[in-house]
Amino acid sequence: MEFLYEYGLFLAKAVTIVLSVLAIVVLVLASSIKSKTDKGELQLTDISDELIQLKHDLKQELLTKKQFKAYEKQVKAEEKNAEKSDTAKGKVFVIDFKGSIDAGEVASLREEVTAILTIADKDDQVLVNVESGGGMVHGYGLASSQLDRLRQANIPLSICIDKVAASGGYMMACVANKVYAAPFAIVGSIGVVAQVPNFNRLLKKHDIDYEQHTAGDFKRTLTIFGENTDEGRAKFQQELEETHVLFKAFVGRYRPEMDIAKVATGEHWYGQQAINLGLIDEVSTSDDVILNLAKTHKVIKIRYQMKKKLADKIAHAASLSINSVMNKLLERNQSV
Repeated sequence: MEFLYEYGLFLAKAVTIVLSVLAIVVLVLASSIKSKTDKGELQLTDISDELIQLKHDLKQELLTKKQFKAYEKQVKAEEKNAEKSDTAKGKVFVIDFKGSIDAGEVASLREEVTAILTIADKDDQVLVNVESGGGMVHGYGLASSQLDRLRQANIPLSICIDKVAASGGYMMACVANKVYAAPFAIVGSIGVVAQVPNFNRLLKKHDIDYEQHTAGDFKRTLTIFGENTDEGRAKFQQELEETHVLFKAFVGRYRPEMDIAKVATGEHWYGQQAINLGLIDEVSTSDDVILNLAKTHKVIKIRYQMKKKLADKIAHAASLSINSVMNKLLERNQSV
């Protein structure tokens, strides 16, 4: 009898493991099939409705019953008048761009811009919250070009900088018709930088040979493992200077009133300094800009969400778990 019980328990465990493995296989297959046909989805959030609901809840909490009834009556009257009116509110489409070194987020940005160009009316405008310290020239060049599509379509474009828009980040910001920055947001850094480590002496020390063969005098200017030449360094510096010239010309095209020679030194400034240099137009946070726009426009946040594969989801979950464990360990070791 004991043998049958142990055998049944073993069989139940085995069946559970097999079913679990099959479930994972089915999920992987379903995920791979779906990802081929559905790369992402567009998400819309009505910020205006959220602000109206917030105001309603606060009024209900803070006013007396009599005052709140009067307020509700006023709101209903305003809604009726708005329905009778033929003039529709213009829309403000809000986009968030938090850029990485390679500006990989441009994949979502191009989808968001395309969606806006498809539905925008003459009274609509776009507000982009940019947060980036810059990165690869080609990546941020493409991101800036995506924003320029809005300007070419005569859709008013505003950029808000709450934390940082430097180098490639500012390349994006300068495209806007109007640039806002928080008082201590980092702005500018109109310059080009490249850093290349060289391990040639280390390899020589350990008697390791490194060969690099190229066709073309400057197919490679500087190398990580080979011995760099003065000629290669001079060419590399020349390429940096040429990129800087292009960067300055790009900024100057969109902000011609700015003294480009004065600001294109690679330095950065805070928002309250940047306004005096012409890098921005107004000192303000994105929160205040949106609140003001919500008085006259319907504010809608638009976001293109890339579909994640099952492997990405598992990796993300594992990362969150590790972070949680590390945070708990740090909390135990810290004293108040």
